[in-house]
This record gives sequence, C-alpha cells and structure tokens, in this order.
Amino acid sequence: MRIAVLGVGGVGGYFGARLAQAGRDVVFLARGRQLEALRSRGLRVDSPVGDVHLPRVAVDPGPGGFDLVLLGVKAWQVPEAAQSVASLLAPDGVVLPLQNGVEAADQLAAVVGQTRVVGGLCRIVVFVAEPGRILHGGIDPRIEVGELTGAPGPGVARVRDAFDGAVGVTVSVADDIRAALWEKFLFIAPVSAVGAVTRQPVGVYRSVTEARALLEAAMHEVAAIARVRGVALAPTAVASTLAYFDSVPADATASMQRDIAEGRPSELEAQVGAVVRLGRDAGVPTPANAFLYASLLPAELQARARLL
Repeated sequence: MRIAVLGVGGVGGYFGARLAQAGRDVVFLARGRQLEALRSRGLRVDSPVGDVHLPRVAVDPGPGGFDLVLLGVKAWQVPEAAQSVASLLAPDGVVLPLQNGVEAADQLAAVVGQTRVVGGLCRIVVFVAEPGRILHGGIDPRIEVGELTGAPGPGVARVRDAFDGAVGVTVSVADDIRAALWEKFLFIAPVSAVGAVTRQPVGVYRSVTEARALLEAAMHEVAAIARVRGVALAPTAVASTLAYFDSVPADATASMQRDIAEGRPSELEAQVGAVVRLGRDAGVPTPANAFLYASLLPAELQARARLL
C-alpha cells in the first residue's frame, strides 16, 4: 500500500510518522521550512506514548498512484488541496481528511467523488515544535473513521489495514461518522474560540465560572444546529463533551488558539465562523458563537492582510 501524507503539520506529521514507523510506504508532502527539514534531517516525534525518529523520509510523490492519502492541511486549505488529492490518488485510492470542522469531507467529495472519501476525525493534542520535529502533548492519539454513505465500503478497511500494528494510534469505526464529526465539532469549535479569546490554556479558563458558562452556551448552540440538520447527536452530547473537556490536560491549547495567538491565519472560518453561518442557514440563534467570532475576526483579518 502506498500512502501519501499531504500537509505535514502536527496531525499529518504525527500519524504519518507512526505509519512509517510501522514499515508502511509513506511519502510526506510538505513545503517551506518543513520540507527543507524533512529533506535534511528527517522527521522526529516526541511523545509520551513513544518517541519516533525517522532520519530519512520520502518527500517526492513521483507520478502519484497512492492507495491512501492522509490529508493533514488546515481546514481552510482543503478546497485548494482537493485538486492535489485528485492527482495523487490511484484509480481506486481513497483520501482520509483529519481536519477540524464538519465540511472537509464534502468539499473533497465534490472533487474526487464521495466513494473515494473516508469520513474521519482525530483526537490528539499535537503541534510542530520546530521544522521537522512534532511534539505530542497529551490525549491518547485516536482516529475514528466511517463511510460517508453509511454503507460498508473498501475505504474504511484500507485505513484500518494501514494502521494495523502502528504504535501510538488507536483506530475505531464509527457507527455514524457524520454524528461523530459533529460530536468533535461540538468540542473543538467552542474550546478553540474560548481559548483564543481568553488567551489561556484549558486548565485556567475551565475553572472560571463566567468563561465556562460561555463555553457551555457555545456548545449548546452547536448541538442545536446539528439536530436541526438531522444529525443524530445523543441527548447527552453536551454533558459528555464537558466531561471529556474536564479530562483534557490543564496545559492544553487548541491549534486555532495557537495560530491566532502567533498571528497566523487560522481555522476561525471553518470552526466558530461555520457555527454562525450554519446556524443562520438552519434558523438557529448563535449569540455565544457570534460574540466569539466577532471578537476573533479582527486578528484573523490582520493575519490574512485584509485590514487596511
């Protein structure tokens, strides 16, 4: 099986390294300083579940023909990356998107076809410490997959086969991958936004009554939108998400929060911006998310050089 990792940030770098560690035929597709580091000194992952050092990694995709493409770019880069994915895939190849948000799979499907997209999400706290070095900071790394159509297909089996025997990764199959995506969205969009607004790690703002109330209100809005859209969220979705949130390491920060804090373009539009937009389309009020979005939008526009 030939595997391409398109986008070697924290997520792509971590899971791609685990695949290579397991002996899979993996090509890492990056650019800029990350590509330079991969070429010159390989890829390193520092992790509490076992470090990985790959002194040499493949970075040339050749003519394509990959059986599996692991898509690790940021959510706002998916529409552009979809064309690259199409050129990389073998005729029966599949792509596994691991972005935050709930729209990446459909954006890919519009270009490569729904049967060639495996619905997926990951749970991990990970980031690029420096070019060529990935730091896994917490949460047992986990990938959930499922067929977008709901019917069993070859894509899920291919992903499970790829990760079979890989250390530091658990792969599970969701009964309803769209519900699973919204369950993660219910967590990641509010946590990213409240973290970015407060400029504090999880352990600080979850202990402040007012900040926690804002987080919970934002979660309830996401759940309401999902249900209006026909997503089968559990009645206890918000309560269980809050319980999971309380188990997250106290020093954890979300990738969107870190990007905003460091003045980089972020996933604001794909996360809290999407909540506001999808809420408007569904006729669901989103005052908490609208406040968070308005508070963070100036920094996002400045990072993208859209302010005069």
